[in-house]
Amino acid sequence: MEYLNYILLALLLFLIIQRFVPAKGVRNISTTDLKGELKNKNMQFVDVRTPGEYKGKHIREFKNIPLHQLAQKAEKELSKEKEVIVICQSGMRSQKASKTLKRLGFKKVTNVKGGMNTWS
Repeated sequence: MEYLNYILLALLLFLIIQRFVPAKGVRNISTTDLKGELKNKNMQFVDVRTPGEYKGKHIREFKNIPLHQLAQKAEKELSKEKEVIVICQSGMRSQKASKTLKRLGFKKVTNVKGGMNTWS
């Protein structure tokens, strides 16, 4: 019985760590780096916050596709040939969105660390 507790604890730790580990093959940039990327026409910019958050404050170049709709909308609204730069409020949802996009077959995915919290 004690072994079962250790196995459950190990599984729980693994799942917690997985949430915070950056997705494999995802580039991470700061909002300072992002400013240099905004003029690049070969990039797609996606804000995965809720419509209310997006409406409150957003970066003009970013299209709003809320995280909970990303898997359904990505194939129709984004090109797998172009790099996708993803932002949210703090960087957590965009990290999750980056993993989703990689799983869907998007080759070039970039996460904005710190999200809108660090945008000025």
